[in-house]
Amino acid sequence: MKVTTGYGEVWLGDIKEQVQRAESIGFDGITTGELKHNSILALTLAAEHTDRMELATGVTIAFPRSPFVMAQSAWDLQEFSKGRINLGLGTQVKGHNLRRFGGTWTSPAKRIEEYIGMMRAVWRSWQHGERPEYATDNYNYTLITPAFNPGPIDYPYPKISLANVGPRMAEAAGFCADGLRPHGFMTEKYLRETVLPGVKKGLDRAGRSMEDIDISVGGFNAFGEDDSEVEQAVEALRRPISFYGSTRSYHGVFRAHGLESLGMQLHELSQKGQWDKMYDAVNFEVALEMANACTYDDLPKFARDHFEYANRMSFAMPDGRKRKGMYGGDSSRETAAPAPSEERLQWLIKELHEI
Repeated sequence: MKVTTGYGEVWLGDIKEQVQRAESIGFDGITTGELKHNSILALTLAAEHTDRMELATGVTIAFPRSPFVMAQSAWDLQEFSKGRINLGLGTQVKGHNLRRFGGTWTSPAKRIEEYIGMMRAVWRSWQHGERPEYATDNYNYTLITPAFNPGPIDYPYPKISLANVGPRMAEAAGFCADGLRPHGFMTEKYLRETVLPGVKKGLDRAGRSMEDIDISVGGFNAFGEDDSEVEQAVEALRRPISFYGSTRSYHGVFRAHGLESLGMQLHELSQKGQWDKMYDAVNFEVALEMANACTYDDLPKFARDHFEYANRMSFAMPDGRKRKGMYGGDSSRETAAPAPSEERLQWLIKELHEI
């Protein structure tokens, strides 16, 4: 199993130190999100200041960018990083596409399949001189001239991974992606009953097998040196669960645990901007039910028993507590999850490489 960590979601000037430290610890890869900052810019700096690790986004929001623009960014980064790019794409939900990004909305699973198809059509035209003849309901790529063609690179195509919550996006990943990144708002029960069957359906549709796709560990992790730290990590999940659980398209996860009424309560409170009442609505027991929770000593066995579907998982950087207050509300009420020490991480990386 490969072991990764997060970086970014900071100003660009802080990225160099983050990524160089991650590489020195021995992580196999680093992943940046796209909440407050631009993931492509963060990826570029990571490529400049590292030599070995896989460089990923988790995730870059696809639909506000055209497939050609995304293909161009990934192509440049793949050449610059000497073949280390794993572009994680996410569609975001309808409200954010329309009201935050000022974009458009159509059926996201079908659209992302066509989006990835066009990206690869662009790459084929650049790498092999293939005539662009890609036309679907959502995208059209039938024109390229020498002035706009960067030409071939000496590395494989960039990898593309998809984020998912629901089964249809899992199917899309199985059909056309190199990897699947299950959303943090996920549980083992929901993943096994809904997500993995969706991946299998997509693989079957494409004539592929499970060996053709990388899957990351899904869900919220709550690990610690002892039971007290594990409880602290579970407590820290209440805020993100309340935030993501307010999104109605994610309520299938709650439904799998008989908690759909909680999801609707969170949705109604979010519309009023009542972030602390949302936090109060998610108690410790709910957070524990949704968490992958154990001590670090027990984690290698826990991973063998619970994560056999995955070939990569992620940990926070040493001394890197998740920032409080990022989801709104009174941050003084929140608990910050503890992070493993550098020595503990190096032990975990070695142990998990054996899985």
